[in-house]
This record gives sequence, C-alpha cells and structure tokens, in this order.
Amino acid sequence: MNATIYRSAINIAATCGLYLSLSMLLPMVTDLYYGHPDWKIFAISAFMMGGLSLATAAATRAGPPPFSKKMGFLVVNLLWLVWCLIGAIPFWMSSLKMDFAEAFFESVSAVTTTGSTVIVGLDHAPPGLLMWRSLLHWLGGIGILALGLFIMPYLRVGGLSFFKLESSDSGDKPFARMAVYSRAFILIYVFLTVVCAIAYNALGMNRFDAINHAMSTVATGGLSTHDASFGYYDSLPLLWAASFFMTLSSLPFSILILFIVRGRLDTLKDPQIIVFLGYVVFFAVAASLYQRLENGVPFHEALAHSFFTVTSILSTTGFASDDYTSWGHFIVVLAFIATFMGGCSGSTAGGIKAYRIIILFNFVRSGLYRLIYPNGIHAVRYGPITVDADVQRNVFLFFISYMMICFAGGLLLGLMGYDALTSISASATALSNVGPGVTPSIGPVGTFAGMSDPALYLLSFLMLLGRLEVLTVLVILTPLFWKS
Repeated sequence: MNATIYRSAINIAATCGLYLSLSMLLPMVTDLYYGHPDWKIFAISAFMMGGLSLATAAATRAGPPPFSKKMGFLVVNLLWLVWCLIGAIPFWMSSLKMDFAEAFFESVSAVTTTGSTVIVGLDHAPPGLLMWRSLLHWLGGIGILALGLFIMPYLRVGGLSFFKLESSDSGDKPFARMAVYSRAFILIYVFLTVVCAIAYNALGMNRFDAINHAMSTVATGGLSTHDASFGYYDSLPLLWAASFFMTLSSLPFSILILFIVRGRLDTLKDPQIIVFLGYVVFFAVAASLYQRLENGVPFHEALAHSFFTVTSILSTTGFASDDYTSWGHFIVVLAFIATFMGGCSGSTAGGIKAYRIIILFNFVRSGLYRLIYPNGIHAVRYGPITVDADVQRNVFLFFISYMMICFAGGLLLGLMGYDALTSISASATALSNVGPGVTPSIGPVGTFAGMSDPALYLLSFLMLLGRLEVLTVLVILTPLFWKS
C-alpha cells in the first residue's frame, strides 16, 4: 500500500485526537465547578494527549492523497481506535483506580455508544468523569452519523451503499456535498440534545443529570449518572419523554437532512421507519400485556415501563427503569431477540438494523416464490425499489458475519468460564452496541465489573466491530488488503 496513504491516515487520526484532547477541558471545568480534585487528571490528560496528537499531526502533514476505498477503511479503523485509546486515559488516571482493561472498556463503550459499564457507585463518582462518559457518547454519536451518512455508503459496507444521500455522486467522492449536509445534521443533533435536556429538566432531573442524560439519549448510548439509571427518578413522565427521544434518535438522520435541505417529502415514506416503529409498538404492547396478566402490574405503569424498556433495547440505548430480567422468562426472551434487531440506517442506533431485516425478509420470500414458479421473475424489493444483487450479497455477507462473530464471541467467553446465557448475551449486547445483557450479573441492574481483563478486551473488540458495521474491520484483517 502507498506510504502516502499511511501518512495521511495517521495525520487525520492525530488531528481528530487533538480535538478529542481539547474536549477534556469541559469535564475539567465540571470538576473545578463542583470542587473535585480530579480536574487535575483531565488537565494532565489533555496536555499529554493533545501534545502527542499535535506532534504526530505535524510530523505527518502532507497533501492528502486521492480518496480511495483502502484509504477509507484504514482511516475509519485507525480513527476509532485512537479515540478509544485517548478516551481511556482519564478513566485510567482517575480516582476510581481502574486498570487499563477496565478504562479501555469504559472508553470503547462510551465512544461506540454501547452503554455497558464497569463502574459501580455512579451516584458518588467524580462529576467530571460522569461528564466525560456522556461527552464521549455524544461525540461518538456525531462520528457514527458522519460514518453512516458520508463514508460507509461509499465503502459499500453491508448494503449501506443503498442509502447514499445523493445517488448521483461518484463512488470515490464521498465529500462532494459533505459540507452542506454536515451543517444540517450537526444542527439537528444539537437541537435534539438541547430540547431533550430541557424536557428532562422540566420533568424532574437536575440540570447536571438532564445534560448528561440528554447527550446519552440522543447518541442512543445509555450511560447514566446513577447506578439505577432511570429507575432512580421513579417518574413515568420521564420514561415517556425518554422513549420519545430514543425513538426519534433511532430514525434515519439522512431522512431529516434530505427533508430539511432538499424539501424531500418522499423520504418520509422510507420503509425502514415503518418497520422499526412497527416492531417497537408490537414488542412494547406484548410486554405490557404480559406484565399486566402475569405479574398484575397496573396497565398504565406496565405500558410506560415496557415502552421505555423495548425502545431502549431496540434503539440500542441501554437505559433501564427496572430489572426486566425479573419480569418473567417471556420478557427475557423478547429482550434477547430485540438485542439483535437495532434501529434504522443513518441513525446512532446499532444492531442489524431495520433495512437489512426488510431486505432479508424479502429475499426469503422471493426465494420461496421461485420454488413455486421457477421461471417467474421475483425481484427482491425495498419498498418500490428493486434491490440489486450486489446489495443483497453485502447484506447477507454482513448478516452471516455478524451471527458467526456473535456466537464465536460467546464461545470464547464460555472458554473463559462464564455460563452459557451470560456468554452469548454479553457477546450479543457488545456486538449490537446495546449495553445491558439479559442475566442478573450483566443485566439492567448489573455491570461488567466482575469480568476478567481478557473478557473486557474481547468485549471491547466486539463493540468496535459492531459499531463499524463488522465488515469494515474484517476487511483490514485480510492479507489482500495490505497488498499494494
């Protein structure tokens, strides 16, 4: 591979690392405001990481090479790895005395907007560190949207080429209209965060909690400032507000951008929106009825907690209002299935995503029709659009790789001594970027604090795989990628 590509990729990663280092000043100011001594940790981390990033960026500065797929794959992987490593430094140096495996896991969980944690005692944790987790969430969400809207479709990863913002753009020019759309999605992202924070504050959260939870909600991250998450507030109106914003953040930002920038009303008819909202309602109503009939919970209360829980899992946010693993076996199975499904393409949600589920379903249906009428023409469709063979192949490649990696991760965790359900649940929730699993130890009221360092590194790798759409990481692990 051309050395210029390496140089440019390192330069881009170092420049973004510099910006992330500068963002450490916000949690530093937070600790200063609340009088916590950990402000020094953020000051030192910002100075060290900022200096290292600046020196690296200066040493590798050169004219950018023409954009290519190899360049794109390399930049994406290097950028996310650098962000996770820099993000881990304040955790590692903080008064919580985390070892590096725990610090790296917490950073990866935040940057990938997964929401798993190894920290116990959040209610008394340093305020700057809580702000740092939420800020990593929020900035990670911006990175996810930028990748999903502008980069991944041109790398043709997992069928995402189907969702280019402008189909007329050249496949090797993903930045052609990036400035216009970048401003639009950042404005939407910031606006949703501000409105969400105001709503949370009006419904009972203090300002610090409201800001942190708003950043976590819009990024569909799930990290809270309390061990009990939303259960700390015991407020049904807050649950409904969170359900609304989690759902909104799981919808395609590409739709909102094209609607605002281009006035494209037709984009609101995207089939994945209908399917996603459909299974949110179906799962939530099913869970509500089960809670009412089996556990005798008042229906209005069951409905609020069920919609919140289902939306939290399907949007891959990971907030909790209660220990849903204690509601019954049906809810545990439902939650486990929902862990894989995810939100919409072009959002901060993870998982398999609704558009892939639509294409997979229509592919199976087309195959069954072909068995009945072998000579007929049975196109695979996404709404009114025919899905070409290349997109179908990429979707199936993603799905098969996703499931194989999920079960391989579960097998490795089993070899480390964890029980079957904990192993497969931890692997699934990490790969889908959901957060909590479906066992008491790693469930909505548990943490990953009891897991060994090798397990935490494995889960960190799975979180990165899931966040980068699996194939983006697998591509650079193939020998062919490194041949010039």
